[in-house]
Order: sequence, then C-alpha cells, then structure tokens
Amino acid sequence: MSGANETGDAVLIERRGSALWLRLNRPEALNGISPEILAGLDAGLDRAATEPGIRAVVLAAVGEVFCAGADLKYVKAITAPAPGTRTSGHQQFLQAAGEVLSRIEGFELPVIAAVQGLAVAGGLELVLCADLVVAAESARFGDAHANYGLLPGGGGSIRLPRRVGPARAKYLLFTGESLPARDFLGTDLVNEVVPGDRLDETVHELVEKIARKSVYGLRRMKELVADGLDAPLAEGLRMELQHSAAHEESADFAEGLTAFFEKRRPAFSEK
Repeated sequence: MSGANETGDAVLIERRGSALWLRLNRPEALNGISPEILAGLDAGLDRAATEPGIRAVVLAAVGEVFCAGADLKYVKAITAPAPGTRTSGHQQFLQAAGEVLSRIEGFELPVIAAVQGLAVAGGLELVLCADLVVAAESARFGDAHANYGLLPGGGGSIRLPRRVGPARAKYLLFTGESLPARDFLGTDLVNEVVPGDRLDETVHELVEKIARKSVYGLRRMKELVADGLDAPLAEGLRMELQHSAAHEESADFAEGLTAFFEKRRPAFSEK
C-alpha cells in the first residue's frame, strides 16, 4: 500500500495504485460497525470522489474477520430513546448506517469488497453494497440477526434476495447460519474465491484491469445497471439508448474508436 495511511482510525484509508482502500480497523471488536467506522467510510468516499486518478474503491478489513455486524455492545447502550425524542439511539444509528451504505452502493466509481473470514449481519449488508466481491477461501457469509432476536436494519432483507434469490436469502435470514463463500459462486454475491494470501493482490489486479477503461463510461454503465434493475424492460432499453447517444459526444468515445483503428491502447480522459 502507498499513500496516506490514517493509522489509529477505525477505518484505514490507503491509496494503492488506482484504488482507494477503506480498511475496517477494529479487529479487537471483530470490526463491529460503530459510528467511527461509519464516519471513516464516509470520509473515504469523500476522498475517492475528489482525488485524481482514483478508479475504484475497495472495502477491506484488518484481522481475520471482515465484519461481524454492528457492535452489539454499542447497540445495547443506545436502545433507549434519545433525549427529547421517541426514536431510540439504535434507530438513529441504523438510519445513519443506511445512509452510508446507500452512498457506497450508489457511488459513482466501482466498489469492490475484499472479504476474509466472517461477513455477517451488518458485515454482509456492507458487502451487499459493493459492485464486485472477491472472497478469500476463509470467507463465510450470513445474516445472523435471527440468532439474537434482531431484524436487519441495513438493507439485508431487501438487498440479499436480489443477489442470491429469495429462497437462499430466506434460508440465511431464518436460520442465522453462515455459509462458505464458495457456496455463493454462481450467484450475484461472490465473483471469485481465492486463497487468503492472494486476496489483496487479486483485488489489486482487478482494480488495475478496470482502471484501463474509460471512467466516464464506467460511471454511465454503473448508473444504467442500477436504474435498469428496477425499470420495466422497455424503459431500461430506452434509457440505454439515451445514454449511448449522449456518450457519443464524449472524448472517450472518439478516443476509443481512434485507438482501435490505430491498434493501440486508448488514452482515456482522467474524469
């Protein structure tokens, strides 16, 4: 890793090549999600949105566990209504978490999750907001809320069925079990499973492959996929044609065609 390393923070923000790595850094608490982690993720996205040359964001973690969900010690301490309101501190925390997760999901650049060990409950909800997921052989995914009489509050019951199908999602939600990453190959949850000692390098290689593409085009494609999933087919196709027509006005469109005929790698614009 290179670039600024904000050591001591709940999230380490590190530049590596064309990606900004946001690494959860509470291994003593199994990287349990806390206000500090939410703030760190938010700060990382702010930096990724403005720093020149960033082409992707990587969600990763320090230690043997990716994220075991919300920090339940913190949750227990905030379940009473906040002073002057009828809303519990827990509900306010969930709302804040939901805003950060939605920002990750809708971020303009590709977001890749590099997952080792457990990713359960809020940890799974974080993974579900990534565009691509590379998992170590040690990785396991589950919901786990049912084990403690809790309900998902970070999108687990909504995003999970869309990624793995309703039946498999219900199994994870109802049983509270966690399953090996390889069980999710062939679903929309996991793209690749690799040896643990190859996890970071595999993700780095994927980032650099993506970085060679037009960032302008990647933004448009990510937007089209997100909007098209919730649109009727005819509406989605209409949106695609509109974006394609607008893209023809871009310098990257012209550069891509020129590079093809000149038999060279395109030199796309920075933004």
